[in-house]
Amino acid sequence: MSHTHSHHQHLDLKGRNLIISILLNILITIAQVIGGLISGSLSLLSDALHNFSDVLSLIVSYSANLLTKRPSSTNKTFGYKRAEIIAAFVNASTLIIVAIILIIEAIERFQNPQPVESNLVIWLSLLGIAVNGFSVLLLKKDADNNMNMKSAYLHLFTDMLASVAVLIGGILMQFYKIYWVDPALTLAIALYLIYMGYDLLKQSTRVLMLFTPESIKVQEIVEAIGKIEPIKNVHHVHVWQLNEDEVHLEAHIDFNEDIRLSEFDVILEKIEEEVYHNHGINHVNIQPEFGKCDSKQVIVQD
Repeated sequence: MSHTHSHHQHLDLKGRNLIISILLNILITIAQVIGGLISGSLSLLSDALHNFSDVLSLIVSYSANLLTKRPSSTNKTFGYKRAEIIAAFVNASTLIIVAIILIIEAIERFQNPQPVESNLVIWLSLLGIAVNGFSVLLLKKDADNNMNMKSAYLHLFTDMLASVAVLIGGILMQFYKIYWVDPALTLAIALYLIYMGYDLLKQSTRVLMLFTPESIKVQEIVEAIGKIEPIKNVHHVHVWQLNEDEVHLEAHIDFNEDIRLSEFDVILEKIEEEVYHNHGINHVNIQPEFGKCDSKQVIVQD
């Protein structure tokens, strides 16, 4: 019971941090749009666009965080445990979409460079660094073990880096009148977004597609379980990740003899210990069989 209470407290803390980050990013987005239009800075407007995508991504993350608190039911037996994975997928996709938009804008500005009011750019980029830096610190801890929070964190972290790049560009434009640095930095930010977004998109897609986690070797699990007496064969294996907290194993097991149910319970406990401690699998569903004629392949095409 204390674990459940602690879990809900942690979810509430994540939700609070997301709300604070949403409000801060709405503020900085408005300021950067106004400043970008006044100064004529593409990198500042691109930073504002990315900040706006941050707001949307944080709202998606917050909504997913709320959904995970909802209980399971007869028509939603897993509840909303995958809501945060879907949020991570959506946010990773938007990172890449925003990056492509920025690349197009940067190329257009390269072809038609324009003078920029660098003083305003410098001050607003400093504001962006402060706001996004604070939001990054709020979400950093949860980003280490939660895809949803990592997706929100990446939006904010890359935006903080973007503000640093805009600041450098503003200083170069102020003192050296190098205006091409504005679209050049925009292009660099966009490429970095694609690099970061692709990895998260790949991870979340693997989970949504029920792929076996990369760290788990199915053949090693089959061999380890097969050494337990009186197991004859392990086949029809499925391993998938439901979310960050749950990895499931489903398998059919042939026995050399027609054992009693109480004996099976003892063997099942050994299997659960083996796969949990050595492979990180915390949900096991085993179908016991004796003398059944079915496919004995480890992976069966259902």
